[in-house]
Amino acid sequence: MAAMDNLCDIVIFGGHGDLSFRKLIPALYHLSNGGYLSVLSRVIVVARKEMGREEHLALVREKLIEFLGFDQFDETKFLHFAQQLHIVAVNFDDEHSYRDLKELLDLHPQRERINYLSTAPDFFTIISFMLSRLDLITPHSRVVLEKPIGRDLYSARAINIEVLNYFEENQIYRIDHYLGKDTVQNIMALRFSNRFFMPLWDANNIDHVQITVSESVGVEGRWGYYDQYGAMRDMIQNHLMQLLCLVAMEPPCSLDADSVRDEKVKVLRSLRPMSPADIERHTVRAQYAAGSINGGPVPGYREGEGMQESNTETFAALRVDIDNWRWNGVPFYLRSGKRMRRQYSEIVIQFKGIPHSIFANKGSCISQNKLVISLQPKESIQLKLMNKIPGLSDQMRLQQVDLELNAPLNSARKPDAYERLLLDVIRSNPTLFMRLDEVEAAWKWADVILQGWSENLVPMKSYTAGSEGPSASIQLVAQDGESWHDE
Repeated sequence: MAAMDNLCDIVIFGGHGDLSFRKLIPALYHLSNGGYLSVLSRVIVVARKEMGREEHLALVREKLIEFLGFDQFDETKFLHFAQQLHIVAVNFDDEHSYRDLKELLDLHPQRERINYLSTAPDFFTIISFMLSRLDLITPHSRVVLEKPIGRDLYSARAINIEVLNYFEENQIYRIDHYLGKDTVQNIMALRFSNRFFMPLWDANNIDHVQITVSESVGVEGRWGYYDQYGAMRDMIQNHLMQLLCLVAMEPPCSLDADSVRDEKVKVLRSLRPMSPADIERHTVRAQYAAGSINGGPVPGYREGEGMQESNTETFAALRVDIDNWRWNGVPFYLRSGKRMRRQYSEIVIQFKGIPHSIFANKGSCISQNKLVISLQPKESIQLKLMNKIPGLSDQMRLQQVDLELNAPLNSARKPDAYERLLLDVIRSNPTLFMRLDEVEAAWKWADVILQGWSENLVPMKSYTAGSEGPSASIQLVAQDGESWHDE
């Protein structure tokens, strides 16, 4: 699709927030300069503070340099991008304050419009209502909803029902930025385009699956927000569930949006509901205590300024079972935490071992084959295989070697996940976005665990900042005879 075809108005509500400056505006800067966005498209930043155009451009320039770095920022390219930037001040619940936005949008009433709600979910309804009331929603409008959408099934359903009063389901794009990563999308390519993986991708050959999202940062200045959600709501229920779906889903009949999302929903509906005994045995929750990161001391979760007593988890680990023919008996281990030793995200597919060893290792030193899909800090795919140790020993001994499965990068810069996702919204391609039934199925399963935790079925554990998490997490997989993949 040519850039001239990608002609639209992109309205960013919460345009002076951290997400906008850190991810959205840099992504649009690259899309515009890469020829993926028509030069006639407008990027309308909606902020609460009145600001002149020149002051706004200076602020955007400063933030682009901060988050892109001088190596990716180009003054000439910025001047071209700046021609597409507009700034309006809006108080979300004051209809009168929308007048400048309406005047700007009414200049091109037939143009496709993307409303990106980079705000707290509390504002999704009122913004949608105001856009409808002022006749700013057209059949060619779309709305992007940032996570979290609610704190449980009830609140998520309430938000979605309200937004659906003003937008059709096919106009709503519920975003999960993990799905925009090339390596995440490559899971489908790996599974469904390589003949030798297809017969191995089931309970007969796979021992277990591990999905880890480890963060070295704490809650920083977001304690008030984070304490309402915690690791389960903030990470497990959405990011890690989406990764699980891509690993476990059946082959879709095509790559169209509903075919892919139909298969993901089937996985979510196949998740084994947890009984109180399962919650006690198969889940862990914990908070980080004071420790050190990169050699420097950091306070515990409840020790920083403005923080207080809390029963919110900053770490969660679970064993998940999928009750269908393909995955019967294969545990999926999920974990995510803040203030961990290092920052990384990965999926590990652990294959079963060979039935009998003929090598000098006598089986004890032969590693099972693993497929390790790294999402950050570096995106890569490695297949771990066994190979002979070179030498003249009279007995053949083996060592593990890595087979790199990474596609060559044809450019100096790897596109950010938000570039892919914004471009898909511009192209009206919802494949990588969550459908309503997908969101509800994930919440329905997670709510049972959250309810069990609220009843203290699983006591809150503690772990030292800068560690690999609580010892209970190690025990979670050790009781099945496994260990976490930590390298």
